[in-house]
Amino acid sequence: MPEATGIPDFNSPVIEHARKDFPLLDAEMTVGQALERIRREGVGERVIYFFAVDKDKRLVGVLPTRRLLTTPLETKLTDVMVRRVVAIPATATVLDACEFFVLYKFFAFPVVDEQRRVVGLIEVSLFAEEMLGEREEQARPAAPARDDIFEVLGFHLEQIRGVSPWRGFRFRFPWLLVTVTGGTFCAVLAGAFEATLARSLVVAFFLTMVLGLNESVSAQSMSVTIQMLRSAPVTWSWFASALRREFTTAILIGLGCGTVVAAIVFLWRRDLAATFAIGGSIALSLISASLFGLGVPSLLHRFNLDPKIAAGPITLVLADIFALLIYFTTAHFVLR
Repeated sequence: MPEATGIPDFNSPVIEHARKDFPLLDAEMTVGQALERIRREGVGERVIYFFAVDKDKRLVGVLPTRRLLTTPLETKLTDVMVRRVVAIPATATVLDACEFFVLYKFFAFPVVDEQRRVVGLIEVSLFAEEMLGEREEQARPAAPARDDIFEVLGFHLEQIRGVSPWRGFRFRFPWLLVTVTGGTFCAVLAGAFEATLARSLVVAFFLTMVLGLNESVSAQSMSVTIQMLRSAPVTWSWFASALRREFTTAILIGLGCGTVVAAIVFLWRRDLAATFAIGGSIALSLISASLFGLGVPSLLHRFNLDPKIAAGPITLVLADIFALLIYFTTAHFVLR
């Protein structure tokens, strides 16, 4: 793996940063034979998963370390491996790999060529340290990876570690007020469409799904954007390029989720108007959620504010408000 000299270009090939020091296991091996190969060949610096290949060296399964160590030695790997493996193509970029970690939440991914042969391994720990350049920030302590979880919620982990309950409250409560304010606005908005809800109960049935989908999509988009902002200055050309990419992805996500939900509504209620209203509004709201996930962190970064701290509460509230506005307005005009 190349030595990190700074934050790399997110458009660079991910294969340049992949590990090669790991053993591949034949799927027809027993657990005992696999462990013998691992002892003989070594495991490199870190081990999270082991990967099984067929006789043509193509990826066919993954074995979590715990499962390999706790299974009887005579068991075939084919009996214990997970056959559905998410792999990163060798042609992917660093940005593509970032999206894999955000979307799937795995600790490592194999990198495969066009024949699905394993050519490398990308781990989340290496990703955090090497890809995002945290090793170069020696002038100030690097935040642990788990800080990112808290920062998206509105505060740094250092701000609440070991402090009194009152001080912890002071750090956490202001950002929760953003959510309370947004929730109150959403409640008022729902009240304004009370007649629409009373006229068609199916709209109320899918309300939780609408909010859940929008928050998930906006959080995904926001996470990817925050990672990109670590290596790119916010210029109009950068934003235009990011907006084109995110808008295209948002359309695909919106159409995909909207179609699935529309099919569920139709099969359940046999109501074409409700099918169109709910499916169509979900598609539109998910597009807006993705754009908020890109736009809010970018705007905060442009004004020299920390996007990790403020983007989470603001993005989720805006996504909820616009989702309900689109959802109720569409239902009001379609379900008359």
